[in-house]
Amino acid sequence: MTKKDQGFTLIELMIVVAIIAIIASIAIPNLLSARLNANESAAIATLKNISSSQSQCQASGVIDANNNGAGEFGYFGELSGAQFVRNDNAGGVSTTERIAPPVLSTAFGNVAGSQVVRSGYIFQMYLPGTGGTEFQAEAATGGGTGVNVDPARAEVMWCCYAWPSSYGNSGKRTFFVNQGGDVLGARNSTMQYTSTTNAPVAGTAAFAGAGGRFAGTIASNTVGADGETWVVVN
Repeated sequence: MTKKDQGFTLIELMIVVAIIAIIASIAIPNLLSARLNANESAAIATLKNISSSQSQCQASGVIDANNNGAGEFGYFGELSGAQFVRNDNAGGVSTTERIAPPVLSTAFGNVAGSQVVRSGYIFQMYLPGTGGTEFQAEAATGGGTGVNVDPARAEVMWCCYAWPSSYGNSGKRTFFVNQGGDVLGARNSTMQYTSTTNAPVAGTAAFAGAGGRFAGTIASNTVGADGETWVVVN
């Protein structure tokens, strides 16, 4: 029998397996890192798009719950055209009027638990509430039905957070944007916001000082109410 007919020896097979293991140990972490970076970049781009959509919504005046002629900012359900717009400050909505055409992707009409999941990140919108409620999330299935929003303050304020749906797997950093237009990011190393349950608490996270308030200072390049350092990202 010639050597050609004998096939691989055990040592040769072990060498091949070892080489494959070495290549995998290098490639897999790089692939994971690339996925995390891609998801985080997508989250930042999405928040910038949301900011633009909010500006269009407010300028259009479609949402004017206090009928004073000044437009208000909206929730995902409203911006995406999936829900009727608010028409009072007690959770009432129009039965005929939607934002058409929508100013935000219709994919954001898929709201569950007041949140939207996109590309490994969870997004949640807040508007200023009435009756002492600083950060008012939208209705569980989207829009403002049954939600008490302060119309006057909703003409000038809103904020949105994005955090990984699976920390370390779909992303690491947490992001924030509001009416100012700047996207802030936090390393999320302390809080490790992840999934639909471990989220930025009551919307205060990126506001400076303990018990941050909607009209308070944004934690730009400083520590927020959650103890994370929030910095402006490009």
